[in-house]
Amino acid sequence: MELGRAGPACAAALLLLLLLLAALGAADFDPYRVLGVGRGSSQADIKKAYKRLAREWYVGYGAGRGRAAGPRDPDAGNTAPAFRSAPRHPDKNKDPGAEDKFIQISKAYEILSNEEKRANFDRYGDAGESQGFSQHQHRQFHHFHEGFYFDESFFHFPFNSERRDASDEKYLLHFSHYVNDIVPDSFKKPYLIKITSDWCFSCIHIEPVWKEVAQELEALGVGIGVVHAGYERRLAHHLGAHSTPSILGLMNGKITFFHNAVIRENLRQFVENLLPGNLVEKVRFNKNYVRFLSNWKKENKPHVLLFDHMPVVPLLYKLTAFAYRDYLSFGYVYVGLRGTEELSSQYNINVYTPTMMVFKEHIDKPADVVQARDMKKQLIDDFLSQNKFLMAARLTNQRLFQELCPVKKSHRQRKHCVVLLTGEGDKFAETYEAFLTFAVANTKDVLRFAHIYNERQPEFADALLMDEEKYRGKSAVVILERRNNAGKIVYKALEEAWQGSKEDNFILLDLLDQLRTDPGLLSSETVLADLRDELAPMFLIRWFYSTLDYVLDCWDSLFHSNWREMMPLLSLLFSALFILFGTVIVQAFSDSSDTRDSPPSEKEEATTKTEKNDTNFSKESNSRVPKKGFVEVTELTDINYNSNLVRLRPGHMNVVLILSNSTKTALLQKFALEVYTFTGSSSLHFSFLSLDKHREWLEYLLEFAQDAAPIPNQYDKHFLERDYTGYVLALNGHKKYFCLFKPHRSGDEGGTVGSCEDYDSPLHTEARGKSSCSPGSRSIKNKLHKLSFWMERLLEGSLQRFYIPSWPALD
Repeated sequence: MELGRAGPACAAALLLLLLLLAALGAADFDPYRVLGVGRGSSQADIKKAYKRLAREWYVGYGAGRGRAAGPRDPDAGNTAPAFRSAPRHPDKNKDPGAEDKFIQISKAYEILSNEEKRANFDRYGDAGESQGFSQHQHRQFHHFHEGFYFDESFFHFPFNSERRDASDEKYLLHFSHYVNDIVPDSFKKPYLIKITSDWCFSCIHIEPVWKEVAQELEALGVGIGVVHAGYERRLAHHLGAHSTPSILGLMNGKITFFHNAVIRENLRQFVENLLPGNLVEKVRFNKNYVRFLSNWKKENKPHVLLFDHMPVVPLLYKLTAFAYRDYLSFGYVYVGLRGTEELSSQYNINVYTPTMMVFKEHIDKPADVVQARDMKKQLIDDFLSQNKFLMAARLTNQRLFQELCPVKKSHRQRKHCVVLLTGEGDKFAETYEAFLTFAVANTKDVLRFAHIYNERQPEFADALLMDEEKYRGKSAVVILERRNNAGKIVYKALEEAWQGSKEDNFILLDLLDQLRTDPGLLSSETVLADLRDELAPMFLIRWFYSTLDYVLDCWDSLFHSNWREMMPLLSLLFSALFILFGTVIVQAFSDSSDTRDSPPSEKEEATTKTEKNDTNFSKESNSRVPKKGFVEVTELTDINYNSNLVRLRPGHMNVVLILSNSTKTALLQKFALEVYTFTGSSSLHFSFLSLDKHREWLEYLLEFAQDAAPIPNQYDKHFLERDYTGYVLALNGHKKYFCLFKPHRSGDEGGTVGSCEDYDSPLHTEARGKSSCSPGSRSIKNKLHKLSFWMERLLEGSLQRFYIPSWPALD
């Protein structure tokens, strides 16, 4: 009994020992030693060594041996799948250890041919894939636990992961393959991608459903991909998959995660939801079929109608419409719907067999038809690829021009384009119809017919017709051949304008026959500029749709994305909100503190009392001042001289009004009115200077102003009588220059003076004493007439600047 109880414990210990030995064996694996190359060997040397050893140690795999764990194809690059079946070779190595040796060689090449895995091995001693023990040791362990008292179903985990990955092998994606091939291809078809890993029980659970749906959707035209999170961590992180299993859709380069139960119906619906909803228009006989087919001229595309007995549009047809949306417009007719019988009978449709018709310039008769009981993707692709263009398509963009008239790569691939250069409107309708009839009758593989509107593509028309008088206001036909992608072409234009007559048809047909034997007939040569896209949506529309897509992506991410993904966005959002509300709160507190009246000094109190005694505003004038509108004007004194001028910050200016005690009130009122509209600039400061106190400082400054005022001297008897009131100086303390405003004389321009209300000032003062609206105050205020225009020129930087060596002291 004790021995029986000890049995499971011994077995577990033995199992642990085998695992440790396997791990140690895997850790000793050196790919450089296996291939016999040095650590500095190039990829060419590694590939050469691999091919030599692979031929030497190759073994054959018989049926029933499971999947062949062969090496990657060395010529396929790093984007080849991680494991592919080994190529057949007639010489097989009979050595008993050849199979293990061949597997080691394959694994070594897998590591060294991938730069990322090679770098990981050079740094850390492994490839960074958590690969565990080797396949040979894995098989030995598998044989051991097959004979033991539990098997794989005990843990519901297949230790032999080869059987689980066999169906996914051809879908394996690598980072470079995904970026370079899959993302561009997603603009033609949607992709369904599964992210899986080795130690994932849920991955095993969904594998049967995934395998069935992958095969079904791939046959319809959906791209399938599998990303192994253990081997392709970089790609899994790039896709935003932080857990396994994950399923996502890729279309137009945009990733969408699948969040429902993994069943066939949900996966099909998920793929269908990836597609735009307006790909296929439902058509009825008495409703919209004429309008739908007549849109060929506006859209410049052939129109395709599918007649089927399914009430909903098949997924195959939607995928086809998405793949060919740039070339064709698609409509669907449900033949079981009442009202479609007339449409079916008009085109002789067999309602029991799916039928696809292509309509081009003539909507009364299809250009091509295909019928099949089982519409396969290959059949539809072959049918539509032959009908991608109209019989005489209009050249509306450069891409269409390049596809209709490709550059010749060889003599057999030479294609000539016959282009009708015409105008719009009924005037040119007859010539276009004649050209279209000629195109339908002479369709060949080496000929492509197209037309272009001269008014919409003037550069194209001018380059070919050279603005000749005989073609002006008429249609012309040009035969051309593109020589390179830079726009170089050779061409020949018909000698006369195209009228569509029988003679014109014979001349054009004769030229085309000669061109078959004599390519040198196209004697003229020119370089064409790229055509502008006539059908491109407006910038505002494109911007609107881009913004809408971004908002929808953010909304979807908010509810479905992993919170680890959302953390950077949430952090940015909360940081912005914190800064915004913080700024508002600080501004609110700073405004409230600024509005508080600080206790004035004795000198300021005396100055304020003097100003109040000299100022008398009526209540009516005060009511006209804006509620928060005021001009802060400070007196320039020896106390604030350094802070307000000498040490003024770079880019800031102090606008100083020169006044006297007798003119102070009147000039300040007018000054405030003139500069009030400029108080919004934070770089402007406003001050006034008393002429009675600082006349010498002003006289010194005016000496640097050329012709601004006569240079005073002590012998001038009018030295102390010179009137500088009304002068305005704009002082730049940092760059040491000033601009000068000379007062406007009352006699100029008739000396008109407005009423007293015209000089209401935004200054916050109280009306006291007698009114200042005397004729004398009016003439004084008129000195600052046009000061606002001078201020505008000051901000423009167009005023003359007077530079000084240094600012004089203000005594």
